[in-house]
Amino acid sequence: MVAHWLAELDGSSMTIEVPGSSANLGAGYDCLGVALGMVNRIELEVRVGSRGAIELTVDGEGRDELSQDRQNCFVRGLEATLRMARGELPEDVGWRIGMRNEIPLARGLGSSAAATVAGVLAGNALAGEPLSMVELLGIATEIEGHPDNAAAALLGGFVVSAAFPDGVDAIRFDAPRNLRAVIFIPDLRLGTGAMRAALPTSVPLADAVANLGAVALGVAGLATGRYDLLHRLTHDRLHEPYRAALYPQLPRMVEAARSAGALGACLSGAGSAILAFIDTMSGIARIEAAFTAAAADTDLPGRIAVVEPRNVGGRVVMRT
Repeated sequence: MVAHWLAELDGSSMTIEVPGSSANLGAGYDCLGVALGMVNRIELEVRVGSRGAIELTVDGEGRDELSQDRQNCFVRGLEATLRMARGELPEDVGWRIGMRNEIPLARGLGSSAAATVAGVLAGNALAGEPLSMVELLGIATEIEGHPDNAAAALLGGFVVSAAFPDGVDAIRFDAPRNLRAVIFIPDLRLGTGAMRAALPTSVPLADAVANLGAVALGVAGLATGRYDLLHRLTHDRLHEPYRAALYPQLPRMVEAARSAGALGACLSGAGSAILAFIDTMSGIARIEAAFTAAAADTDLPGRIAVVEPRNVGGRVVMRT
């Protein structure tokens, strides 16, 4: 019985770390992502017999904002995984959850995917790890709606992923040690739903062909060490031009980073963060200055973060 095995874990706890991520990377709409060196750390305690209560505390990003019920992305991932692994949960199971979040909300940096993946990993650990990474990615994708951020958060590194009727496939490869992501994180928040609604239902054939070529060259470049091809990959014609209607500062910010020598620059996910890749310290300084100047000129307050792509995906780091 589910109640029996879960009752034995009453009071047990674990800590999960999951990175943020940037999806699309320009032309790779809904199929490319990279894990980033900003991490959410989540502590979970099992509370059987608590009448299903959820106690959530948040330190850092999302404080006083995240839902404290079963619609919380972490709880959804946790309970969906437990159901797939062991069947229905008893009604009296509850959770004590403490989050220390570095990933900003509603900026296109994978905050919801990180929470979902953390829950999926926690559920699999509690159940004795019966599910494969492919199965875990499938659960996270079903909750998230698309696999790009979830795959990067789960697997780390650069990840190519796609959802098919019979499941989700993903291939990852490491980012180089010297590559950095310079990220402009505006105070402005942009909801994924609104930014998706800005997209047309069809696009010109020439734009689709251009994006296919950019993705093919970009992925081949990432896989073979040709990081100069990030310049090709991060030029998009399917979503960024349309999203600029809701985010008029976007073209100026991206062009500022490119003019400052970025290997590639693009909108991060659905935004509002803007991502630029570079591999030198002097380049980082130039891009920071360019972002600062362009943001001032376009009245876009925000902050800059410089992080490494993270080659380690989500993981359970402690269990008691």
